[in-house]
Amino acid sequence: MSALANKKILLGITGGIAAYKSIELVRLLKKAGADVQVVLTEGAKAFVTPMTLQAVSGLPVRTSLLDVDAEAGMGHIELAKWADLILIAPASADFIARQTQGMANDLLSTLCLATTADIWLAPAMNQAMWSHPATQDNIKLLLQRGIKLIGPDSGDQACGDVGYGRMSEPAAIFNAIEQSQKEAQPLLGQHWLITAGPTMEAIDPVRFISNHSSGKMGYALANVAQSLGAKVSLVSGPVAVKASTEVELHPVKSALDMLDKCREIAADNQPDVFIGAAAVADFRLKDVASQKMKKQAGSDEMQLTLVKNPDIIATMVSEQQAKFVVGFAAETQNLLAYAKDKLTRKGLDLIIANDVSRSDIGFNQDQNQVTVVGKDQTWTPEQAAKTELAKYLVTLIQSQYQAH
Repeated sequence: MSALANKKILLGITGGIAAYKSIELVRLLKKAGADVQVVLTEGAKAFVTPMTLQAVSGLPVRTSLLDVDAEAGMGHIELAKWADLILIAPASADFIARQTQGMANDLLSTLCLATTADIWLAPAMNQAMWSHPATQDNIKLLLQRGIKLIGPDSGDQACGDVGYGRMSEPAAIFNAIEQSQKEAQPLLGQHWLITAGPTMEAIDPVRFISNHSSGKMGYALANVAQSLGAKVSLVSGPVAVKASTEVELHPVKSALDMLDKCREIAADNQPDVFIGAAAVADFRLKDVASQKMKKQAGSDEMQLTLVKNPDIIATMVSEQQAKFVVGFAAETQNLLAYAKDKLTRKGLDLIIANDVSRSDIGFNQDQNQVTVVGKDQTWTPEQAAKTELAKYLVTLIQSQYQAH
């Protein structure tokens, strides 16, 4: 699968004879599985037609800054948020100059100001225009601002000159964009299976046993792993948080449900990494009442008989359901001692331990502080928001998995 699959790419085309090459570029991007939205400047329409580009992209070509069909009339803002990446090919000397000045007098220039996505330029112009000090100064400034450059190449030009200024060939532009996405997605091609949230063990049709897990840590791990290219299957107990739309979510309730779903997913596509971040109930009712249990007259007590739930993480290890297994240890005392014991006893590759007795971290909190325990090494990152901590943990897990 290409690193560009499912990526939303906004392709801007400015005025220049090289605009005809962009038709092939759209075809290459679409073949890789990307969604391509073309934006034409007025000058570009003299060289390529919206109808042709709509036919190859499959989407209506956008040309107007003021779009009455867009939600709230803010088409430029919608597109700026939609794009994962903006590629301008060809990028004319005029457009580069206007981009340097921060102008927003057409749709394409406005999008470049309104987006937070990476912007790539594939310049195309006469060799004298490219070598002019003004153009070179503009390019240096844009590079300092983080805009990325592809080309230009040297060779024969339509005007008869020879030199630098030719737009790079569509295949070269495509390869550069795809390679950048591969570098930004080190987990591409991997399958991560993650559990999150609490489990709910029924007592009767209206009552259950559960815990305070919010699922925030597990969901943060799932979202980060997906953003880095992994296929993520998230098996979650009932929570109020949301996963990325690209994460494959499997809602469950009980521990038995969670184990069954994990086995089912692993049987279909063995995970590279399994992370047991869920707070799974250790026990469940031996016999769940089929009707709501009523208070007994004259009695202030009720006895419930509990039986042990299966250990999901240990089961995944013993059945070799994943190549690399990471556990969680939520403890209120003897944090490292209990974590090391679980690591050895369950045969884990890593365990992430956190002290849930602290009110400022752990269950139901946005912050967390953990200690990661491996077979020969321990890591203690700083306390951080769970979303930020997840980035550290996913990177660490990936490095240990690769070493494994």
